[in-house]
Amino acid sequence: MTRQRYNFHGSDLEIIEKIYNIKKEDIINFAANVNPLGISPKLKKTLSERIDSIMSYPDREYTSLREKISEYVDADMTDIIVGNGSTELISLFIRIMKPKKALIIGPTYSEYEREISLGGGSSLYYRLEEEKDFRIDIPSLERELTPDVDLLVVCNPNNPTSSAITKDDMRSILDICKSKGIFVMVDETYVEFAEDVSSISSVQLTRFYNNIIILRGVSKFFAAPGLRLGYAICGNSDLIKEINKMKNPWTINSLAAVAGEIMFTDEEYINKTRQMISSERTRICDTLKTCPNIKFYNPAANFVLVKILKNDVTSLDLFEAAIKKGYMIRDCSTFPFLNNKFIRFCFMMPEQNDALLKTLFKNLA
Repeated sequence: MTRQRYNFHGSDLEIIEKIYNIKKEDIINFAANVNPLGISPKLKKTLSERIDSIMSYPDREYTSLREKISEYVDADMTDIIVGNGSTELISLFIRIMKPKKALIIGPTYSEYEREISLGGGSSLYYRLEEEKDFRIDIPSLERELTPDVDLLVVCNPNNPTSSAITKDDMRSILDICKSKGIFVMVDETYVEFAEDVSSISSVQLTRFYNNIIILRGVSKFFAAPGLRLGYAICGNSDLIKEINKMKNPWTINSLAAVAGEIMFTDEEYINKTRQMISSERTRICDTLKTCPNIKFYNPAANFVLVKILKNDVTSLDLFEAAIKKGYMIRDCSTFPFLNNKFIRFCFMMPEQNDALLKTLFKNLA
């Protein structure tokens, strides 16, 4: 009997619960790519003290929040705009720029193509080659940036490959795009998990280039997807003004704004997260090297892409073997250019990681 294949997202726990008869509370979610430490302890401790903030409208300019973000990312506050998750900012940007044809570096997150389509544009993909471990090749990218392309979309580090483009390479890409009249949208959702954030993040480049906008949020690193708090960094003042004009006022509620102010200043939590992810990334990769039936691609983010080399095992086989143990991984067969030999999982707490690897290795023996 043919098994039905579902396209599960990391947030689809209710659907998983129904199909596999597993309580969602019992599922360890290796597919969501969220910080396993949970939300900031400083936030837990102090947010209740600010509950009265809901009695008044938020500041239309979100001045205090933007100041904290400015300090956190080391950018000018005037170059920062906040929104109801990075998704709202992507949507607003597309509506303003109205790209006719976008080049998306993939395989990657499907929301970019969807938003471009909703804005009346079309998309094509620049394919990251598996043979090059999904690393960017700038000369081949330049050839794909034809005169009809007006937007380049980059996820850095990329989901699901966990590969990254260095700041120096991004500078080269921006120079190429500038000469061709192409704007660059960079999603840095996972950059804070990188070993050396400064070598990958393009935030500092916004001081010198007006054809780049960087998107970030608190869903992954700060483990707060329910807050729906996103922000963008852009040195193009005209674009920032246009987004602010089009954006509805008070898209971030008072508690979310206050929460953001608190989270971005919790240095102990930020450092602890980076240390733990760094340690587990190294340890897990060393363990993966011991399994002859897989290949993994060196991760820059808090998750790793794995290729199954065993002929009679598919991504669905490993997904189902893991979910029956209460571990949810990502079957990557629905991503562009990937097939039923690829899975992705994020780094959770050490004992949870060990349990998942034991299950995967058992089914790969």
